[in-house]
Amino acid sequence: MKKKILLLGSGELGKEFVIAAQRLGQTVIAVDSYDHAPAMQVADDHEVINMLDGNALDALVAKHAPDYIVPEIEAIRTERFYDYEKQGYTVIPSAKAANYTMNRKSIRDLAAKDLGLKTATYRYAASAKELQDAVAVIGIPCVVKPLMSSSGKGQSTIKTPDDIQKAWDYSQEGSRGDVAEVIVEAFVNFNYEITLLTVTQRDGETLFCPPIGHRQERGDYQESWQPAAMRPEHLQTAQEMAAKVTAALGGAGIWGVEFFVGDDGVYFSELSPRPHDTGMVTLANTQNFNEFELHIRAVLGLPITAITQERIGASAVILASTHSDTPVFTGIETIASAAKSDFRLFGKPSSRPYRRMGVVVTYDGLHKDTQAVTQRAKELAAKVSVS
Repeated sequence: MKKKILLLGSGELGKEFVIAAQRLGQTVIAVDSYDHAPAMQVADDHEVINMLDGNALDALVAKHAPDYIVPEIEAIRTERFYDYEKQGYTVIPSAKAANYTMNRKSIRDLAAKDLGLKTATYRYAASAKELQDAVAVIGIPCVVKPLMSSSGKGQSTIKTPDDIQKAWDYSQEGSRGDVAEVIVEAFVNFNYEITLLTVTQRDGETLFCPPIGHRQERGDYQESWQPAAMRPEHLQTAQEMAAKVTAALGGAGIWGVEFFVGDDGVYFSELSPRPHDTGMVTLANTQNFNEFELHIRAVLGLPITAITQERIGASAVILASTHSDTPVFTGIETIASAAKSDFRLFGKPSSRPYRRMGVVVTYDGLHKDTQAVTQRAKELAAKVSVS
C-alpha cells in the first residue's frame, strides 16, 4: 500500500491532499516554483523547479521514479505526460486528462465539438486585434479568459468596446505558462452556477458528490455551499455531462466539473482533473469523505462504494489585502469561538491583494437552512484580516 506520489503544484488544495495521502501511509514529494509552498510544509520531501521547463520536469520524474504523478496546477509542461505513461508511470487521472484540461481550448473543443455538450458560444483570439474581431461576433457583454490560468487570474468581462484592450492586457498579465491565446465566451444568462465533484474509479462506477453552489468575484470563488438546490432534471443532465466528459478523458480521480444553470437548461463551463477550490466546503465534513480523501482513494484504486451527504455546509475565503512577506492574521479567535464552524490557514509565505490565505467552513444539520449557514461563513471570514 505504500506508494510514492509526485505532486506537481503545492498550493492549499495540494496541502489537504498530502494530509489525506499521509493518513493512508503514502509518501509525497511536493513540487512548486517557489519554496515553502503550503503542501511542502506537510510533505515527506519537496522540490522547487519551473514545471514549464520540460527538461527539468523529465529529470525530476527520473530522479524520484514515482508510482503516481498527480498534477495540482495548470502551469506544467503537460505534453510530457504522454511520454511518462509510455515509460510506465501513472499520471492522475491520465495524461490525456491533464493535458486537455490544463488548456481551455482543448477541453472546450472536446466538450462542444466532439461530445456535443451544451456550452456558451465561444471564439479564440491570439492578439488584441483578434479579440476585437471575436467580440464583434460574440457580442457584448462577453467574458475573456486566458487559455491557461487558475483562480480567475486574467479573467474579465467586456461590457463596452473600451474594455477590449483592457481585457487583452489583463489576460496576458494573468496567463500561466507561455500561451498568449484567450477564449471569448458569450455571456450566459444563468440563474446560478455549480461544481459537480465527480469521482471516476479504476474498477468501480462513476460517483457524484451532492452539487456545490458557489459565488465568484474577479473570476475567483468567494463562497461555496453544499448542497446547492437544483431541479432533479437539471442535476441529472449535469451528471450525464460530467460522466461523458470524464469518460472521454479517462483515468481515476476526482474532477471538479463546473456548470451554469439557467432557465433554458444546463451549460458545461469548465473542468479540473483534481480537487476543486469550491470543494473546500467538504472540509466541514458535509460528506462521508471530503474531496481530498476521495481523490487519494481513487488514485490508489481503493473501492468507493457510495458518497453520502452527512450534513449541510458552506465555505468562505479569507483574502489578503496587502503585499507582505510576513502576513499576520487577526480575528482568528472569533472563528475559533463560533459554534459549528472551523477554519484552515494555508501557510502561504507571502500575501498580495486578493490572494487566498485561508478558508472558513460552517455546517449544520441536514434539514437546516443552507443560506443561513453560508451567511454565517461569510460573516466569520469578514472578521479576519490579513496584514
